[in-house]
Amino acid sequence: MAAQPQKSTGEQFSLRLKAFYAALFLTLGVQLPFLPVWLTAKGLDAGAIGIVLAIPAVIRIVAIPVATRMADRRDAVRGVIILASAGAAAGFAALAFAQGAAAIMLVYALASAAYAPVMMLADTYALRGLAQRGRAYGPVRVWGSAAFIAASFGAGALLDWMAPVHLIWLMVGAMAIATGAALALLSLNSEPAGGAPARGSATGLLRNPAFLVAIAAASLVQASHALYYGFSTIDWQAAGYDGGVIGALWALGVMAEIALFALSARLPSTITPLALLLVGAAGAVVRWSAMAAAPPAILLPALQCLHALSFGATHLGALALVARMAPPGLGATAQGYFAVALGVTMAVATALAGVLYGRFGSGAYAAMVVLAAAGGLCALAAKHLGK
Repeated sequence: MAAQPQKSTGEQFSLRLKAFYAALFLTLGVQLPFLPVWLTAKGLDAGAIGIVLAIPAVIRIVAIPVATRMADRRDAVRGVIILASAGAAAGFAALAFAQGAAAIMLVYALASAAYAPVMMLADTYALRGLAQRGRAYGPVRVWGSAAFIAASFGAGALLDWMAPVHLIWLMVGAMAIATGAALALLSLNSEPAGGAPARGSATGLLRNPAFLVAIAAASLVQASHALYYGFSTIDWQAAGYDGGVIGALWALGVMAEIALFALSARLPSTITPLALLLVGAAGAVVRWSAMAAAPPAILLPALQCLHALSFGATHLGALALVARMAPPGLGATAQGYFAVALGVTMAVATALAGVLYGRFGSGAYAAMVVLAAAGGLCALAAKHLGK
């Protein structure tokens, strides 16, 4: 009988966290596939779209360290999530009224300053809270991926009859729902006084070669998705696929990701975080090599299933590795270091993707192969350094 309150608390925590992830990924499910379509409808060319899409990656370099310091020093991860979510909803609403490339870039930068830390802080909150309650991350995170599918399908269907310029309001509404779900999150248990972070520990983490090479590996593999995130929808539209097919392709990739997340709690302990990074890099190399060759429609579903490896395995490996290496009380800070590294890499990759896609079309995926391969080499180096 004594264990029942803890069980109930764990169930409530997981349920509310699932709702928050679902709401948060409704926004992402519209933003990733269809923000480039909205930008095109606003009159921006491929080069300008690449710059706009790179803005969040640049902004996170400043926004995330500020957010993580607030969250760790004050043990206020939940509070910062709420403030950032509300700011992002307001920012996307303001973006709807921006006109011209310069205004869009400015307003999107402000919206991104609030939005950039939300996902990273959500993962930090989840990893800490679920560990306190003896629960796994993957099965909870699945709900976000499922919501992404619903959003991409829904937005893809709406795209066939809705003016693309109105897609922004789907993002605003989804982010408003996420803010409400953030308010319902339960507070984390306070860390023991002996686990209070020390600045020396954070500095020491940045001097750890294994940590630095590991986050470089994950950043490079994830940044190899830049062309896919920014221009696959536009590329598929140019190839003659309608909105429903495009939404289904995006959803299929996330369904494969869901399968991995759902099974992640059952993976053998012999599969280490670094092994997951290597698997993710290999999957990305295969995936982007095929995409660079402009594959026929019949191969696209199989290539989309590789998202489970290129993104899913890399994501799980990176989060677990960073959490393992983080000093006590500095979970958000350590995740923030990774997010900043990813931001820098993704910013460069996204801007480059815009230029390369404008010149070479789908052939630009060859550059993504190089990034993924470099990530795999870094993962091998991290494995050697960690011995």
